[in-house]
Amino acid sequence: METTRPRTLRPGTFRRRTLVVALTALALGATSVTAVTAADRAPAAAPKAQVLLDWNAVAVATINADAKRYAPEQNVWHGFVSAAVYNAVVGIEGRYAPYRWDVRGPGGASAEAAAAAAAHRVLLTYFPKSKARLDAAYAKSLKNVPDGKAEDQGAAFGRRAADRVIQLRVGDGRGAAVAFTKSPAPGVWRPTPPDNTPFRVPWLAKVKPMVLDSAERFLPGAPPATDTRRYARELAEVRVLGAKNSKVRTARQTETARFFTDVLPVQLQAAYRDQVQRRGLDLVDAARLFAAANTAAADATITAWNAKYTHAQWRPVTAIRQAGTDGNPATAGEPAWEPLLRTPAHPDHVSGHTAADGAAMAVLHRLTGGNIDLRISSAVTGTTRTYPKAADFDRDVVGAGMWGGIQYRTSGEAGSRLGHAVGNYALDHHFRPVR
Repeated sequence: METTRPRTLRPGTFRRRTLVVALTALALGATSVTAVTAADRAPAAAPKAQVLLDWNAVAVATINADAKRYAPEQNVWHGFVSAAVYNAVVGIEGRYAPYRWDVRGPGGASAEAAAAAAAHRVLLTYFPKSKARLDAAYAKSLKNVPDGKAEDQGAAFGRRAADRVIQLRVGDGRGAAVAFTKSPAPGVWRPTPPDNTPFRVPWLAKVKPMVLDSAERFLPGAPPATDTRRYARELAEVRVLGAKNSKVRTARQTETARFFTDVLPVQLQAAYRDQVQRRGLDLVDAARLFAAANTAAADATITAWNAKYTHAQWRPVTAIRQAGTDGNPATAGEPAWEPLLRTPAHPDHVSGHTAADGAAMAVLHRLTGGNIDLRISSAVTGTTRTYPKAADFDRDVVGAGMWGGIQYRTSGEAGSRLGHAVGNYALDHHFRPVR
């Protein structure tokens, strides 16, 4: 984990200070002197992270199971919860700078009670239909905290931290009526078979980011034009590898494509919980991991949706079936072509999946010193994978879209680069160590 470098004393400084303490005590008539060591001055160990793990699982159940929010949108909600919990924890325990806040909690307050109260408040505010689940979880959390002033002060501070994040998100554009008005044309997205569903959650393209100053900061350029060699090459690649009955896609490529059709935020939150447990992180470092990864994934998703809305690239299933209209002599239409996977209901460039993944990988890479040792599972395939390095994970996620027949190579790679840029920005400008 990233840590601040401890302040060191020059040789002899500690001995001189101890001598001064001793002489002063003797001058005052003291009969004995106890030397004050660095260990005596060390702060108490931060609480264990179990309360955070419990509430992350509650957040997943609330957002995914109860509210059934669309997977990309879930990244935003997890960002809200994690930011509030982080502020509640570091406001009491210190070590890292609060997120867009400059308030410290009362000394001696329970950080565990604060974390539970913050998560409860945010989730109840946005998902009131889950009140029974949330209240039961909150009561369970407080049973693990001794009754008294520390618990009361911690809970009150946690609610303040939650209210701060809620106030920051007022009027942020969530759920706004954003219409997609581009008419179908060669290269331009339109609803895809078999359901022909309209552009899903287009408001994500315009919502206010969490850690970025603008959703335009890392907006990628346009995809390859339909009349270029590069476009023809990428279209041929996904046509062959991503076809429903492809003869060249390997068994592992097929399994990889299906592996990543699980709900990405659910997969990532479980992987973060596993990281915290296996690495033995305390509450402070765990709160930082969740906050940095989730706010970065939220902003990477927002930026990706901005790119989708701006560039409106058609999906491979449309492009392959209508290749005869794209003005490229190197392509030819295949009206009956089908992809391995069901095509998502939004434009291709850039991939929202690889953008969110890239943001998470950038954060994990920084916080683990490059050895992410990520264990991630898929309910779709019933398998678990371990990725030692972020680059290993990025490679499979980019490949999965092509092997599933739903995404061009450039869309996946550009999304991953975007995500990494957002993740690094998040740690460069927020969640930084303090002395």
